[in-house]
Amino acid sequence: MLRITFLGTGGSTPTPNRNPSAIAVNREGELMLFDCGEGTQRQMMRAKTGMAVRAIFITHFHADHVLGIPGLLQTMALQGRKEPLEIFGPRRVDKFLYHLLSLGYIGKGFEVKAIELEPGSVVRRDKYSIKAIKTEHNVTSIGYVLEEDMRPGRFNRDRAIELGLKPGPLFSKLQSGHTVTVNGREIRPEQVLGPPRPGRKIVYTGDTRPCASVVEASRDADLLIHDGSMSEEVKQYAIDYMHSTAYEAAEVAKQAGVRRLILTHISARYSDLESAARLEAEAKQVFENVEVAKELMTVEVPYRDR
Repeated sequence: MLRITFLGTGGSTPTPNRNPSAIAVNREGELMLFDCGEGTQRQMMRAKTGMAVRAIFITHFHADHVLGIPGLLQTMALQGRKEPLEIFGPRRVDKFLYHLLSLGYIGKGFEVKAIELEPGSVVRRDKYSIKAIKTEHNVTSIGYVLEEDMRPGRFNRDRAIELGLKPGPLFSKLQSGHTVTVNGREIRPEQVLGPPRPGRKIVYTGDTRPCASVVEASRDADLLIHDGSMSEEVKQYAIDYMHSTAYEAAEVAKQAGVRRLILTHISARYSDLESAARLEAEAKQVFENVEVAKELMTVEVPYRDR
């Protein structure tokens, strides 16, 4: 399972229809947050994601991306959390956390660790990794790539039987990449497995202008979640404040060859459904498989064969 829940899809100003930025990612039961705008804990309750968050990944320190952290930590403490929580972010995330925890009542009862990242930093997990990438905003910022390890190829059951194996534990060992012995003869995984298959790959940009580093990092991604704050008619505003238009985000998706694009960080000027549909229509001129994120929208990212 790789499930993304859009907890906050709005820009700097909250609206009745959109909370500030926050995305929950559940990978095989491991929950993490990417950005944590104000009200995130309430959105998590509404979405029923649970609050057993292992880590929070911050793209930058603008208020609409971090103001939900104090409330979330307080709620976790009140719920009796004991497990440590990691907060990753760009340069000076340690100072940010120091001032946050100096409020005194936040996060008592469990350890909160700050880990500083820069473009190219990799957080290694079991069977996947999260890499920080360079983005272009008007403050120090990073985006993130979550990419799973390569998976074994498809298991050829008929070939395994031909080689003298019987269905059972030895099948599992071969599928896991281990050589087995049958009647004194070794059988190697490559004899019964097809070519290795890619894991899943998602990219989250946070706030950014379209840039080559995001294009490169997004190559062949299953899902790109990109800043699509506004339409082409106010492109100069996007340039001045270092955001992307929906059309520009679609160009990034096309250049990178991603499979799916979801636009988020939608400006308050597009808070109604009709305006959001206009953004989507602009993006579709360039890249067909695109949609504008909705609050509490959930997306499952499937495996692909190759």
